[in-house]
Amino acid sequence: MSNTLEKLEHNMVKISMEIPTEDFDKACDRAYQKEKNRITLPGFRKGKAPRKMIERFYGKEIFFEDALNDILPDVYMNAVKELELDVVSRPQIDVDKMEAGSPVVVTATVAVKPEVTLGEYKGVVAEKETVAVTEDDVEEELKKSAEKNARLVDVTDRPAEMGDEVIIDFDGYVDGKAFEGGKSEDYHLTLGSHSFVDTFEDQIVGKNAEEAFDVTVTFPENYHKDLAGKEAVFKVVLKKIQKKELPELDDDYAKDYSEFDTLAEYKEDLHKNLLETKQKEADDRRARTVLDAVIAGAQMDIPEAMVEDRVDSMIQNFSNNLRYQGINMDQYMQMTGSNMASLRASVRQDAEKSIKEALVLEAVVKAENLEVTDEDFDAEVQKLADLYKIEADKLKGNISDSEKEGMLEEMKSKKAVEWLVANAKEA
Repeated sequence: MSNTLEKLEHNMVKISMEIPTEDFDKACDRAYQKEKNRITLPGFRKGKAPRKMIERFYGKEIFFEDALNDILPDVYMNAVKELELDVVSRPQIDVDKMEAGSPVVVTATVAVKPEVTLGEYKGVVAEKETVAVTEDDVEEELKKSAEKNARLVDVTDRPAEMGDEVIIDFDGYVDGKAFEGGKSEDYHLTLGSHSFVDTFEDQIVGKNAEEAFDVTVTFPENYHKDLAGKEAVFKVVLKKIQKKELPELDDDYAKDYSEFDTLAEYKEDLHKNLLETKQKEADDRRARTVLDAVIAGAQMDIPEAMVEDRVDSMIQNFSNNLRYQGINMDQYMQMTGSNMASLRASVRQDAEKSIKEALVLEAVVKAENLEVTDEDFDAEVQKLADLYKIEADKLKGNISDSEKEGMLEEMKSKKAVEWLVANAKEA
């Protein structure tokens, strides 16, 4: 196979790959073997027609698409390896030539990892904060604990108020017609959470349990294209009203909800944990300041395809997280008044920032010859084993080569951040 490389602007390259006639013919034969039982040819039982007869009847190109899909992944990966490319995006494939009896010529346009030129990265000036925990901080933490351990009690003697938890059925209509994602049963909603568009939640306030009523809202102009700017009527049934009942903060509370016997001991532990948390947050802020300064001083030309791939990945992760919560992407967009274009725009800046950060940290690792030892890796595995309460050796044995490579890269990045902070100067 013959592979050639053409360098384009902004770290994009075009790989031209020539697939020999013999190799492509073998791929066509594999496609024939796979598809022959689905092809009907007059005079032959299903699955018994010879390949040449099928090609004569339907045209030689009948197996070309399946053959190319079969052979191209290996052809592409071999070309990337041969040309020693570090690709950072999905390839855009174009078929330049695919004819019977001739080599197939395919091009792949793809982004390659940009080179990074570091600016001044040693001795970055960053303020070192002094942290403290006040009594008010501890009381606020106690309040959060009480909120978390509050129990919900049914409300039957008054209408719904802001802050209540309600359970509702709703069915939405636009122009008298039901719309997708506008219906739900036994939906749990905190009034005042602004989870729904417009004044939906406000119109539940003042209604009683088991009451049925209409809620009229107007979707924002930037909402899902089918609903943007339209008025909707929701048929709502308020099935239940609940409020939080907070527990008494005393020694009994400490015994029930902590490992301590007295509230004083519990508060002392909260103070200690808050101080550790605040110190870590301060350290993280300083590390962020240092890293942002190093990124700002670095030079790199990030290809657009690399950014788009990262945006795709972030959107997919977000969609997966929504699905775990029982919400699909269409429902989320309807509830928040967003669309795919606005969602992609909202994560784009974070995508670019994460790419720059990864590239800069990789450059620091290389510049300072930072390494992750076997002992470092074993210690990281032990941390994970302790977290998931399994044996370290068993966990290590279940880590694939690709997972290990990802862990090592992440550990190197962490070492680079630690090195930058250790070599930073105080303001």
